[in-house]
Amino acid sequence: MPGKLSSAQAENAWAFDVPAFRRALLGWFSANARDLPWRRTLDPYHVWLSEIMLQQTQMDRAVGYFERFLERFPDMASLDAAGEDEVLKLWEGLGYYSRARNLRKAARVVMERHGGAFPRTHADIRDLPGVGPYTAGAIASVAYNTPVPAVDANVLRVFARLLDMADPVDSPAVRRRMEAAAEELLDPHDARSFNQALMELGALICAPRKPRCEACPVREFCLARQRGTAEARPVTKPAPEIIRIDMACGVLASRGRLFIQKRRQGDVWPGLWEFPGGVLEQGESPEQALVREWREETGLPVAPAGKIAVVRSSYTRYRITMHGFYCRVENGLDPESAYCLNEADEARFVTAEEIKRFAFPSGHARLVAKLLTDLRLDAFLLAS
Repeated sequence: MPGKLSSAQAENAWAFDVPAFRRALLGWFSANARDLPWRRTLDPYHVWLSEIMLQQTQMDRAVGYFERFLERFPDMASLDAAGEDEVLKLWEGLGYYSRARNLRKAARVVMERHGGAFPRTHADIRDLPGVGPYTAGAIASVAYNTPVPAVDANVLRVFARLLDMADPVDSPAVRRRMEAAAEELLDPHDARSFNQALMELGALICAPRKPRCEACPVREFCLARQRGTAEARPVTKPAPEIIRIDMACGVLASRGRLFIQKRRQGDVWPGLWEFPGGVLEQGESPEQALVREWREETGLPVAPAGKIAVVRSSYTRYRITMHGFYCRVENGLDPESAYCLNEADEARFVTAEEIKRFAFPSGHARLVAKLLTDLRLDAFLLAS
């Protein structure tokens, strides 16, 4: 890249011994690296899958999903052949479902453009759907030992303290400085271990709050530790205001089966299934919102027939409280022939066993779990 420092120039640009920094970091990583399933192989498919899952997801939480996903889709061809519903169901609970949809898109690109072999160059990896600068660097360096940096939130935090950056790390200028620092310090002979070591350091030692400076293998190189500012770094912009939302939805049955509908492309959570419902308007009760939303979305006049549960979920800065109800159709209408789709792409009537195969947003998934353990469900289905 233009203006990139040579290895010798980069080492001279730092106020400390760069080779000593690398040795300290890599020595620590060799002795302390966590045993994670995607670290047991250099298969680029495994590396790619893990990196996509780890976007916006805690490491410990991703392990189970990774193992289940890999069991069902052991290679790119099996993922490419999968239907969207099955992929989304395996992803259910991880959130940020665009990642799962991009996995399928990327699998198609690999099959069509690369003959099913995962691309080797950094540029080709960067071109895959859902792969940004950090993810491309992580995959290229870990899978192929390509000497490119990989700067995630953990690495940003490490460099904010290492350089004692007083400006917000989420500003473009600071981000560029961090990426340049990562490139300058990168071990060109062992990028695979170096990048993983930086991420591991940020995850285990250089924590967001109360960094464990006494246990840090590179503490002698850290300006923030020397100046006593480690806990004040990194500087970030104020967190966005939390928005709380109350919603209501209804579970309708017909001939022993439950009504579900598929969210439209372009909506929040596109392609996921749900029970009709929506946000409470000013002055509405959950029951009133249920009736209104069902009529608006399906054209069916319904009435509440008992509360199932109140479930809570989070989405970015939104905190959602959802009231789930059993409901029944009024006026003697047959719901299977009388409904219309005003806010969904598709609808189905499914059994309690079949519903387990469909992927729902987290709030609805929690409601499904409550529903399937509700002792009233059998009677509700029989009465339909």
